[in-house]
Amino acid sequence: MSKTYKIAVLPGDGTGPEVIGEGCKVMDAAAQKFGFKLERVSYDLGGTRYLATGETLPDAVLAELRTFDAIYLGAIGHTDVKPGILEKGVLLRLRFELDQYINLRPVKLYPGVESPLRNKGSKEIDYCVIRENSGGLYTGIGGLSRKGTKDEVAVQQMMYTYAQVERCLRYAFEYARKYGKKARGLGPANTLALVGKSNVLTFMYELWNRVFAEVGAEFPDVKREYYHVDATCLYMVASPEMFDVIVTGNMFGDIITDLAAITQGGLGVAAGGNINPQGVSMFEPIGGTAPMWTGKNAINPIAAIGAGAMMLTALGEEAAGSAIEAAIARTTPKMKSQMADQMGFTTTQVGDLVAAAL
Repeated sequence: MSKTYKIAVLPGDGTGPEVIGEGCKVMDAAAQKFGFKLERVSYDLGGTRYLATGETLPDAVLAELRTFDAIYLGAIGHTDVKPGILEKGVLLRLRFELDQYINLRPVKLYPGVESPLRNKGSKEIDYCVIRENSGGLYTGIGGLSRKGTKDEVAVQQMMYTYAQVERCLRYAFEYARKYGKKARGLGPANTLALVGKSNVLTFMYELWNRVFAEVGAEFPDVKREYYHVDATCLYMVASPEMFDVIVTGNMFGDIITDLAAITQGGLGVAAGGNINPQGVSMFEPIGGTAPMWTGKNAINPIAAIGAGAMMLTALGEEAAGSAIEAAIARTTPKMKSQMADQMGFTTTQVGDLVAAAL
């Protein structure tokens, strides 16, 4: 009897529904090929709902989302909604309430995709960034004093508990052991690099470095490295081939993953996951709502399709996830560009090509 997975679909705003539709098309093709079923329920969370009802993420909807095997997200944002409302009310609330404490960002340059890094190709740009997703500056601890005066003080605190650091690093070591370059036959070792700023944020990275060594002692097969975040940005441009798996905190991870995304061809191909290894995880293309392309069937769905592959892998359907990634790699060389309206194909045609390549 085939297994059935319950998937909550959040198409979102702008071009979100368009790319999610293509991702669902490809996942359905994979499900048919590999003998499982996907049962999807759609929710209208996002800017359109907020403008109509004033709701962001109702408690009743959050309770329902807890019952699914995974969440598949398009993009959320609206030009008529003040910045921060949807980000905090929907996206950050989902991450915190569902304890999605890992942000997983593969950095993979597919064949035929142009990178702005000269003389760097698919062999050089192939690593992963694991970002702690629940602590640090994003918890919003702080405040303003003497607001509106020349003596105004703004404080926002970067805070981590031992437990937050330990579970993130443990996930990263396990990921490096399973998916590192040696495990994939691409290098002599599985390597995990901690990225921080220990020469300035001394208290914070005394904790991170100490726990990195403690947990790392349980993984003698994973080589450990450390890089300052500013140096990491330099290396990601000059020598991306030196990286295997990177682990870092919330703020630094937010910054370096966008730098990584452009090196792999841009937001049109960058996918990510917000992971709770013991609960409900959420997978999404990294690009935004792209309202200027809404309804034009011109946006690139590769990132959304890649997010679908990540979701299937996380659900245990690793063969299906790998097959979708291989199908993407067979499709990208046929595309003229990864830019919207310059692909040489429509959004739906790209989805058709990937589905056919399965």
